[in-house]
Amino acid sequence: QVQLVESGGGLVQAGGSLRLSCAASGRTFTSYAMGWFRQAPGKEREFVGTISWSGTTYYADSVKGRFTISRDNVKNTMYLQMNSLKPEDTAVYYCAAGRLTTTLRTGYDYWGQGTQVTVSS
Repeated sequence: QVQLVESGGGLVQAGGSLRLSCAASGRTFTSYAMGWFRQAPGKEREFVGTISWSGTTYYADSVKGRFTISRDNVKNTMYLQMNSLKPEDTAVYYCAAGRLTTTLRTGYDYWGQGTQVTVSS
């Protein structure tokens, strides 16, 4: 079992920045690929980005160049640095852990509870 807890969400103006954290506990953090997803009201949960155990990243086109995922395997924590935020980035952001780096929700076995990000125009 892996427990994931997100933090760092909040309200920010368009053009601003936020950094989300995802703290993991339980089984070996380095065994897992990690991902970020988000869900806006009335919409499906969508892929944001993923990072392999070794640090290879992949992003959705909508956030590429603005968001950066990193992980600290000593602190068992993953981060999502979000810059140049837009109102359309408003959503609940979830972190997830799984065996493969994938864009698919079904590829992840463990999920956090989510943290709200609101970007005002």
